[in-house]
Parts: sequence; C-alpha cells; structure tokens
Amino acid sequence: MKNTPQQLHIPVLVDEVVRFLAPGKGDSYLDLTAGYGGHARAIIERTAAPDQATLVDRDENAISELNFQCGFTNGGTRLVHSDFLSAAKNLHDEGRRFDMILLDIGVSSPQLDRAERGFSFMNDGELDMRMDQATGRTAAEIVNRSSEKDLRDIIVQHGEESPKTAQKIAHAIRLNRPINTTGELAKTIEKVLPRTGKIHPATRTFQALRIVVNDELRQLEQTLPIAMELLNSGGRLVVVSFHSLEDRIVKRFMNEHAHVGFESELDLLTKKPITASSDELAYNPRARSAKLRAAVKK
Repeated sequence: MKNTPQQLHIPVLVDEVVRFLAPGKGDSYLDLTAGYGGHARAIIERTAAPDQATLVDRDENAISELNFQCGFTNGGTRLVHSDFLSAAKNLHDEGRRFDMILLDIGVSSPQLDRAERGFSFMNDGELDMRMDQATGRTAAEIVNRSSEKDLRDIIVQHGEESPKTAQKIAHAIRLNRPINTTGELAKTIEKVLPRTGKIHPATRTFQALRIVVNDELRQLEQTLPIAMELLNSGGRLVVVSFHSLEDRIVKRFMNEHAHVGFESELDLLTKKPITASSDELAYNPRARSAKLRAAVKK
C-alpha cells in the first residue's frame, strides 16, 4: 500500500504546539500553514470543534489531501487555498476572530521529496520551488535571468552566505547558464565550493532561492500584526520557524508588542525559542532546525 503525503510528512514539535496553544473544548483555530494537517488533527481532537477550524495552505496538493484524504471538510472545517498573508487579510476583512493561531513556516516532506517541486538537490528535478505552482516566478527564472550582482545579493541576504562565497557562487551560475534543474545547480555550486562537512555547499543558495521565490520574509513580516488582530483576547499565537532570518522577525515582533509597558498587546509564553527534543530528532531529523515561539494576546 502506497503511503499518502500526510503519512510521509511528520509534523514538527506537535506536543509543544499543543501545549502552547492550549486548546479547549469548542475553541476556534486558524492554521495559516496547514500542510498535510498533522498539527490540525492534534488540535481539533482536543477542541472537538472541526467546524470552528480554518485551515490555509498555498500548496494545491496539500489542500487536495486535506479535503479528500484527511476528510477535514466532513466535520465542517473551512479549507482555504491561499498564501498565509492573503488569507489573513481576507479573514480580517470578514471580521473573523480565533482563540488559537498557528504559523509553521517550514517546507513539507512531500515538497522536499518530490523532485518535480524543485525544492531539494537530493532529487534531480525541475528548478521550480514555488509553494503555489500556479503563480509567480520559478527558481529557474531567477537563476537564469538575474544579474550576477543580484544573484550575489540574494545569496548573501537570504542564504546568509558570506559575500566572498556568494560572489563565487553567483559567478559560477552566470558562467554555466542556462541552469534548469536542481541537480545542475547543485553541481555548479559544488565545482566552486567542494564539500567540507555534512552540510551540502548548495544548502544556503537553495534556501535563498526558496525564500525569494515564495516571498517568505515579507509575507511573514506583514502577516504577524494581522494575526495578532485576528486573535481574541486571551488567544494564543504560535510560530514555528526554520532558519535565523525567520526567527529574528518573529522574535522582534513579539518583543516589540510585549515589552512596552501598559501598551503591551502580548504576553510572551516563551522567553527563548523551543526546539525539538532528542527523542523527536531520533525519528524526525528534519525537526532539528525548528524553533517555536509563542505569545498570548492580552
């Protein structure tokens, strides 16, 4: 029997997400990055109120799985095919409010493991990287049409690569264009950055391209204040991020709204980010970079 995507994808920090969201019977829940429903199932089991849940994802494959395989709509759960910023804006315009909001900003295992999605250099495939494959520029378009300087800046700013190393990569990319597959890009980078440890030399460049393709940092920055508005008083916000650029944005936002005296709108539930336990890492190594921060609205 073939595994379905929701079986292949193991959600990260599920126990911690449940603990900080603290779902109660009948509570309303908004999952802005529902993926294949791992967190949602754990939350809805505790609220026993599927009709009070709204699940959002920009990946059409994930929405289809949530609808047909996971059966969320059978209990009245609302599914929204959208990026999380647009969904948050629309829900705010509708006047919706929630007791719990989750943002898990990671890439799902089915996205990483399917070569045709172009997220990973582990499987050679078309250099795409779009969460929503119906819209936007592909990674191949950025790689093949950007100037060497722009590529260097992307790799420095979004891949956190050193300027010197980023320049080497950008120059190699320009000289080897056109580059249309993940394997071609990885090999191009390996020529100028030989392997020196466990981390593949193309890792940071792939991160940078994925962030730019999906406009991830801007979306996160603009979504967080809307998410706070979408919370009921006493409602809880949990954000799970996977690299320092995202975590920095979340930390800054929560601190700015929690440390302003009587004007504070949030109380922090986590002084430091929560990370995966050794037990979880043993069966889900992709959780190693996950960081969870949580706050409650006053």
